[in-house]
Amino acid sequence: MSLMRAAVLVEPRRFELQTVAIPEIGPDEVLVRVDRTGICGTDIHIYNGHYAADRLPMVPGHEFCGTIAALGRDVRHLAEGQTCVVDINIGCGTCYWCRRNEILNCPTMVQVGIGRNGAFADYVAVPARLVIPAPADVPPEVLALVEPVSCVVRAARKAEIRMGQSVVVLGAGPIGNLHVQLLRLLGAAPILVADLSEARCQMALEAGADRAVSDPAQLRAEVLRATGGRGADVVIESVGNARLYALAFELIRKGGHVAFFGLTGAGETVPVDILRTILEENSLKGSVAGMGEDMHDALTLLSHKRFRTAAFTRASYPLDRIGEAFATLAERPGDLKTQILMH
Repeated sequence: MSLMRAAVLVEPRRFELQTVAIPEIGPDEVLVRVDRTGICGTDIHIYNGHYAADRLPMVPGHEFCGTIAALGRDVRHLAEGQTCVVDINIGCGTCYWCRRNEILNCPTMVQVGIGRNGAFADYVAVPARLVIPAPADVPPEVLALVEPVSCVVRAARKAEIRMGQSVVVLGAGPIGNLHVQLLRLLGAAPILVADLSEARCQMALEAGADRAVSDPAQLRAEVLRATGGRGADVVIESVGNARLYALAFELIRKGGHVAFFGLTGAGETVPVDILRTILEENSLKGSVAGMGEDMHDALTLLSHKRFRTAAFTRASYPLDRIGEAFATLAERPGDLKTQILMH
């Protein structure tokens, strides 16, 4: 039996580096040798026991890249040794939602590293249909960003962002920064960011935001000033705070849109003024993860260097220091992403 290393989250806030069997693959699966895996906000929720605690012990990790190590006997369109990224959303492939690329609503959907063992390990087994070959000349630290970039690609699609639209991004953390960069590519203007961290506000300005606000008391006035007194066309909540969702409705213009993106705790709600929403024809739409074509588009954008990635790729830890990597995240606000190195 061949063995590998895996960082197993045995209980909230405690990883164990274990030697386990390399996953066996089925006829339509692929074994991926993992190169790098990024730490996602969802991983932090899992680590702290706020999400998927009923699935522990588990190997998390879903923002990854690697090379194809073995093919199932029925796989013909891929080759061993290919560099790749992986769409982590495993649906049945035939239901109403899968046909519409709304795979997270599939009744049998499971996600690599969230609902089943993931990529904080030397190897991971995945369905071959979800493996996306990647250019070999793109650095692995950049390829490991494909999954998070796909999430903002999907959010922009769902919010129907257009050129010249004013957009407010609540939160200038890793995903907020990626939102800003994609909004700039799409021609949104002006782009405003709000975050309590002045350092992350400055990073958002460097990423393409037109204005950044670190004082909550000044935010509404700044939005009105930047939009001719109307309010923003779109507000994206990228933190996962119910109070910020409520604030978002106060920042949109009449006929504006709130993009629900940041994950809150289960059962959290936000009050909505029903009459105002009707009379002003306001709207909201949820979006959580990239899938299908979102992944391909994210790979294309990153391959052609459309994103500034330095702040996302400079912090890395070997697998045997994964506990330290998680424990020190809050002490490193300048590192928008931390990646775990497998080899």
